[in-house]
Amino acid sequence: MCSRHRTFAVLLGIVALTASCTSSTETPMAPKTSTTPSAAQDTGPTVVTPLLASAIATPIPVPATDGKVHLAYELLLTNVLNQELTLTSLDVRASDRTLLNLTGDRLAYWTRVIGNPTPTTKLGPAQSAAVWLDVALDAGAAVPKELVHAIGVSIPQPQPPLFSATMIETVAPVTVQTRMPPVIAPPLVGPNWLDANSCCDMTPHRMALNPLNGQLWVAERFAIDYVQLLPDGRMFSGDKTKPESYPGFGADIHAVADGRVVAVVDGLPDQVPGKSPSGLPLDQYAGDYIVEILGDGSYAFYGHLKPGSAKVGVGDRLASGQVIASLGNSGNSDGPHLHFHLMTTPDPLRSDGLPFVLSSFTLDGRIASMAAEDVIQAGQPAPMQPDFTKRDESAVSPLVLDVMNYAGR
Repeated sequence: MCSRHRTFAVLLGIVALTASCTSSTETPMAPKTSTTPSAAQDTGPTVVTPLLASAIATPIPVPATDGKVHLAYELLLTNVLNQELTLTSLDVRASDRTLLNLTGDRLAYWTRVIGNPTPTTKLGPAQSAAVWLDVALDAGAAVPKELVHAIGVSIPQPQPPLFSATMIETVAPVTVQTRMPPVIAPPLVGPNWLDANSCCDMTPHRMALNPLNGQLWVAERFAIDYVQLLPDGRMFSGDKTKPESYPGFGADIHAVADGRVVAVVDGLPDQVPGKSPSGLPLDQYAGDYIVEILGDGSYAFYGHLKPGSAKVGVGDRLASGQVIASLGNSGNSDGPHLHFHLMTTPDPLRSDGLPFVLSSFTLDGRIASMAAEDVIQAGQPAPMQPDFTKRDESAVSPLVLDVMNYAGR
């Protein structure tokens, strides 16, 4: 969340502190991780696995604007050897089906050694790495109850019969959650709202692993940075360093569902657009923000608000569509935008990010590629996918690069 707002920025470090913590009397819920081995793992033979693997959290299926159902989650890998090993393949399997196969450059694209932003398939002695997985199922396909991972490794100094030079480890069974993502209303109104930073590609939000209190948290797995574009597709007009040059600055932010306010920060200054702030303490990364508890026990986070714009206080009851604040540029932000996500606790950083779907909107277009960042940052119109037919959507989640129109309420 509250990540550096370079529209399609690359993280400077893979472990990134990207938001602020909030104190609360609510008891935080732990991430829903898979801790019980499956029956298959219990009854299988005992073997040496030089590569340890576990899922950081269990996936929740979410339908998206590409017509697919996405299972987005992360594997944490650790090389327990005193020598470098190489990942050669990673298959995500369900029963007798292979749902995702990654090899070579594709595997490297989704893999980072902790603390290093460079794509890789190599883990040095005692190194840990994260692999970000996006299992995309065709519409109508059965959602599996459990996933297991077949990871190919190459080891330069094998020790037969304990482990070979090449081997496949079948590890890290993870249960797929059966609950559905909540249906919420969009937090904004109007045209040309760009999903500039969200699931399911390797965006800064998706890659943000927050090391807090001795644990990794992935609060921003499905977080969206909402940036409003001008009618011609540009992000700003005029002086890039003035918040007023950005069309979304000052836009009304709406409650996405009925709920109750549990945290408000208001009064931190807007940053100067066009450059990333430095030296922020952890509790200012989110800037001015509001946290709302929803009826299902999840929490909605609205970040980088305009100073002095909060219209609600802690304990207030909110109605879906109610105006709660204005879009700003406070906190860890280099351009006016709204950071929005759902999470398992009232702490914007120390929580597990949850998927959600929007009740209804018009998908007007999609930016051509993640490589469009430099063009947009330079003030040029965003290059759009050609021959895109706009369409009405309902009960689906936006994907990064989507450009949407949200009807008034």
